[in-house]
Amino acid sequence: MKRLFVAAVLFSLVFGGAFAQDNAGLYASGEYRTAEEALAAQEFRRGVQAYYRGAFNESLMQFEKAIGYLPSDNLILDWMGKAYYFSGMGGTALQQWTRAAENGYGGLLLQNKIEIVSERRVFVPGDAKQDKYTEAGSFSGFYNGTLLFSQPVSALANPDGTFWVLSYGTNELLLFNVNGFVIDRIPGPINGFDRPLDIIRLASGDLLVSEFAGDRLALLDSRGKFKKYFGSKGRGAGQMVGPQYIAQDVRENVFVSDYGNRRVDVFDKDGEPLFSFGEANGSFEGLKGPTGIAVIGNAVYIADDIDGCIYEFDISGNFRRNVVEKGAFSKPEALKVWNDYIVVCDTNKIFSIDVRSGAIFENMTSGNAPSRLTSAVPDVNENVIVTDMKSNEVCVMAKMQEVVGGLFVQIEKVYSENFPEVTLEIKVENRYSGPLVGLRENNFYITEEKRPVSNLRFNGAGADLDFADITILIDRSASSRNFNVSGGVENCVREIARAMNGKGVLKIVSAGSIPALEYSGVPEGAVNFSESALKTPISDVVPFDLALRLCANSLINAEKKRAIIVIGSGKITQDAFSNYLLSETAAYLKNNSIPCYYVEGFAMGKIDEEIEYIVKNTCGKDYHIWREEGLSEIINDIVSLPNGYYSFTYTSALGANFGEKYLPVEVETYLLNRSGRDETGYFAPLQ
Repeated sequence: MKRLFVAAVLFSLVFGGAFAQDNAGLYASGEYRTAEEALAAQEFRRGVQAYYRGAFNESLMQFEKAIGYLPSDNLILDWMGKAYYFSGMGGTALQQWTRAAENGYGGLLLQNKIEIVSERRVFVPGDAKQDKYTEAGSFSGFYNGTLLFSQPVSALANPDGTFWVLSYGTNELLLFNVNGFVIDRIPGPINGFDRPLDIIRLASGDLLVSEFAGDRLALLDSRGKFKKYFGSKGRGAGQMVGPQYIAQDVRENVFVSDYGNRRVDVFDKDGEPLFSFGEANGSFEGLKGPTGIAVIGNAVYIADDIDGCIYEFDISGNFRRNVVEKGAFSKPEALKVWNDYIVVCDTNKIFSIDVRSGAIFENMTSGNAPSRLTSAVPDVNENVIVTDMKSNEVCVMAKMQEVVGGLFVQIEKVYSENFPEVTLEIKVENRYSGPLVGLRENNFYITEEKRPVSNLRFNGAGADLDFADITILIDRSASSRNFNVSGGVENCVREIARAMNGKGVLKIVSAGSIPALEYSGVPEGAVNFSESALKTPISDVVPFDLALRLCANSLINAEKKRAIIVIGSGKITQDAFSNYLLSETAAYLKNNSIPCYYVEGFAMGKIDEEIEYIVKNTCGKDYHIWREEGLSEIINDIVSLPNGYYSFTYTSALGANFGEKYLPVEVETYLLNRSGRDETGYFAPLQ
């Protein structure tokens, strides 16, 4: 913690100061020399208050009036940039910030913001297989001469930012928080683990651990409490000798690499043995040293540390091909699925493999020091958790550009109605809009006028919510007429309403020639929804941009877990984006952390490019309304989406000058060796 605190102070010295110097002038004093200054201050104050209410268009009107009185005021330009940014107009926001920066305002902090926002506007997710990773932090098994863990061999990331690590040497399952502190230790069943080697999360949410020396699998609940064993020692059905790595397929069958028997054993989800495979057959010489295992679709991939390659089988155990040639790797260990490719650990390097072409990409290396990397798993914060068995370390690896660029921190809202009690809502992201999950109070350093605030309280994180506020947008275009007649809309709305389990606020908006709010209230009020109750008629032209903005406006001040669910045919009409550009509409949702999900009736996955662009750029997803699994999964997907919001309350020590004074507040966020900073201000209520 001392190292983290020093890093925060250094960041403050480098990036702080420039904003504070500007803010300490005209608006910070609350005293004005000319009528123009007084009028500008009045409009500026109204603009700031409208901004914190989420009324960005209103705030822009006030800032435009204020800048009319003081055309060269850099603080007003900065706030205009903020309002444009959250309105989805990133290009115009950059113009305001650049103008202020050219006037000498903001220093490195503003320049860093300009750089990040500029990159985000043109960023297109590339081929992740070719990304290079570097160390963002490491946790040793020894601390001040005390043994914390020994020979970490496998890791498993959790949605809340924590992660499990198996300690092979001390026979424990450890739970780490995002800062690398051990917050729980699981010794296993009564007789303990016997050389635990791999851990996975099953579809049920339970954990499954392989015990290399125990020749069995241990089934645990989601918190690590022992439930029962799978398998036993031997060479028969359901028996193993030195089980290593585990995977599960879509049918919930469990695949285990059985090193001693040179095969793969398959169990059903309840632990009953099904079959085994991997013996010599035809041109296939048989597995010699099966280690890592992964399942993608109906294909099973198995690493062999004797042949130094990876084989592909079908889920029935029939050999298909060599994914890579023999000798491609030295001692391949765990295989982990990462999107549509496989990550493999090999001695001191980690590679990703395109399973379609067999192309190999090197992503990271531990250097020339003695090392044995055994597993590499992605976490919710887009890092990679790596276990190094030989050096006795757990490392957090991040993309090089993320480590260099730091975190993107924004104070989005300040609630000062109960001044001197002030509440902040802070959003923390990586450089390319990925939310940072799992942070707590010790990751934040909040100051006012560079002095630590008093009575600081952590209210919680958005990721802790187990529900979401939802706005359903119903397409009323002519192309959706048949879809609606079939009862698809009614069934969809009812299923979504039931899936919310009585939590959150549900709103329904119809997208006709003029978008309109049809319903707002508790989810139970829509479980008997009828399409005939909609007031908006079918239209040949639907302004999809206005409809999405109306939905987003209803969610700006909603819970931090929130989303738009569009129900439509998958097509848009003429002039769908004539009022706001497609990029501006997507940016409005993205910048305000509102994902867009789409439920289509007839497109069969081939939705229009404009819809696909919005869904993809807001981290949403598209579904077919008649999907076999039903639509209740949408709510689970929304609730489980990473969320980087954090709330704090403190007692301000600043004088408000009867509500006329602009009060500054600063926040620094630091995680391992990365940090980020933001500065803003607010007004207390008028007295």
